[in-house]
Amino acid sequence: MAQEQIKEARKSYHHGDLKGALIRATQQLIEEKGIDHFSVSDACRLAGVSTAAPYKHFKSKDEMVVAGVCDAMARHAAELQADLAPHLKGSQDRIVAMGANYVDYALREPGMFRLRFAHFEGEPPEAIQMSGEAIYGLVQEEVRAYLGEPEINERVRDRAYLLWCVVHGMSYLSMVPEFASKRPLGSPEDYLRRMSDVVLAR
Repeated sequence: MAQEQIKEARKSYHHGDLKGALIRATQQLIEEKGIDHFSVSDACRLAGVSTAAPYKHFKSKDEMVVAGVCDAMARHAAELQADLAPHLKGSQDRIVAMGANYVDYALREPGMFRLRFAHFEGEPPEAIQMSGEAIYGLVQEEVRAYLGEPEINERVRDRAYLLWCVVHGMSYLSMVPEFASKRPLGSPEDYLRRMSDVVLAR
């Protein structure tokens, strides 16, 4: 997150997008400071608004955080679709591109990525669950197309889950320097292709 995003958040607010400005400020602060040090007052200061402004759109700090995570997940879903588009439907290249995008996103926005899974106690908020199901649904659909199945059946669900475990684990390991440094030479795409050979073996 950079100085340009601060300017963008304030510009959004002055163009009437108060909610968007606060969401971007929330995302930036969580990436920079972590969720434990995030405060509504800091988000207001960053967006250039009063401390009363958020309550026009959000009932609480948690609602601001959930909105930030859902917005990030929507952006990520759009990125996934864009990265898949150049590749032939049903090809392994689409599976590899999807996995590489997932790992890359985790490294670019680790704060938002972690909050999909780790911050909220008990059941995640419904909005985050729905956003997550949309992304995981894309994984299942790509696996279905690759396997040539007419629908998302038990075989598809099994392979999609295994693939998700591999990519999710790779994402978390890549975010931890001491683990990332242990990876042998080779690009993420190399590993993802080798793993998808195993997981998606017909």
